Amino acid sequence: MSGATRGVTAEDHGLRLVTRVALGLVVVTPNIVGAGVVLVVAAWVLPLGALVAYDPAALVRNLIAFGAYLLGAIVVGSIWGHFRVRVPRAPGPGADEAAVRRHRRRVRRVVLRGPLRLATVQAVLWAAALILFVLINVFSSPRLGVSVGVTVALGGVATVAVTYRLVERVLRREVARVLNDRPPQGRLLPGVALRAVGSWALGTAVPLVGVLLAAAAALVFGGYSTDRLAIVVLVLGGVALVVGLLVTVLTANSTAAPVLALRRAQRRVEDGDYDAEVAVFDTTELGVLQAGFNTMVAGLRERERVRDLFGRHVGEDVARTALENEVELGGEVREVAVLFVDLVGSTRLAATRPPHEVVEALNAFFAVVIDVVEQHDGWINKFEGDAALAVFGAPTELDDAAGCALRAGRELSRRIATELDDISAGIGVSAGEAVAGNIGDTRRYEYTVIGDPVNEAARLTEAAKEIDGCVLASGAALDRAGAEAQRWRVIDARVLRGRDAETELFVPTEHAGACVDEGASLAERRAPSLG
Repeated sequence: MSGATRGVTAEDHGLRLVTRVALGLVVVTPNIVGAGVVLVVAAWVLPLGALVAYDPAALVRNLIAFGAYLLGAIVVGSIWGHFRVRVPRAPGPGADEAAVRRHRRRVRRVVLRGPLRLATVQAVLWAAALILFVLINVFSSPRLGVSVGVTVALGGVATVAVTYRLVERVLRREVARVLNDRPPQGRLLPGVALRAVGSWALGTAVPLVGVLLAAAAALVFGGYSTDRLAIVVLVLGGVALVVGLLVTVLTANSTAAPVLALRRAQRRVEDGDYDAEVAVFDTTELGVLQAGFNTMVAGLRERERVRDLFGRHVGEDVARTALENEVELGGEVREVAVLFVDLVGSTRLAATRPPHEVVEALNAFFAVVIDVVEQHDGWINKFEGDAALAVFGAPTELDDAAGCALRAGRELSRRIATELDDISAGIGVSAGEAVAGNIGDTRRYEYTVIGDPVNEAARLTEAAKEIDGCVLASGAALDRAGAEAQRWRVIDARVLRGRDAETELFVPTEHAGACVDEGASLAERRAPSLG
């Protein structure tokens, strides 16, 4: 909407208050963890007894500097971190679209780079601490300066690693918010592989380097008794285990959470819920995978909608066959049964009722027809004004297509009589060989059935309108039916309009008595139109 103005939605604003508070705690907590690592290593690993002898004030000087710097680092880190993840005020309601887009890009950049920005703040502060404490001690004792520097480095690594993972967790909802419309792109942030390697390096490799350095110092400088060296190994090994476990757990959660979310959404799709979506909250390849899953489900949802719409127009069986196979023009000879149903008095109905009432009546009529046909494994091939053609045995084969069509005819006759007021219809049932396939052109075609059973069923429908029960079946249908044939009785035989051979007329047994007398005189009364 170039040049248009619009208001700013909630998604266009910066970080929520609760998120900013949580980020403040994230800046403080890892610093406390890092400080604890420094104190533990300094107390149990560094050879302070021998080294402080050269400078008695060294210990007091380091403790005062440590406490002051920790407090200052927490304050500076909180303020600096706040500005690193602060988003400028959102444009007002009258802002143009370009201003809104620019603001959205700023919000996106801050949210996606939040973990890296705050981890960088911590890294800079601890790097400054490393330089400060080395300078404080190196002039008194180079060995003490190096030892203190290594200790501060261990604390800094622990702080940076924990900070990055905690910020990722805190910003998860914000990341989902900004990635809702556009998935992660480019290589701005570490991927899954770098995340795993970084977790090992920061949580395990660096503390173990401390163990190696302690062992090297014992070999080069001496001053370590067996007990002392054992304590050093135990302390550094414990730090490696604790910090490594913490970083690994946070990394595992960062990796597993998007996968588990995908799995839950996948189960919903497997159960047929195509409205399932997963929030995109990961900035690595897993976030791209989450977005790809949503795109895939959207495609499935659209495909299912088209399939449902397609099925409503041509029938579910035809739609399924078309989707699962290559569509070709032409057809094949199939043994089918056909049911044709035509409304009685449709001309009078249209002339005596308003159009909307006519439509309502037709819809009620066709609803019954569709329900009965589908219950008996048939499908509606087409609607022709106030008539419908149902086919049994194509495109899906049936063991007893004729029997299904005959049962549907009886049931349909009963339901029309009992459920539809002031509506009656003629029903004709026939069976035999017909050509079933796609008729038309590659640009426009339909699946249909063409053959003698279709014509015969249409002519039977005309005759059925004149008898009790309004349903007639041909001898061809009864010859092909199974047990259902026992429920029908022949009442007449005649040559139907447009045909050369006689057709035996059958009605359901419950209508046979009333139809015998009508059948005997029906040929004479209908001769001009049926001949």
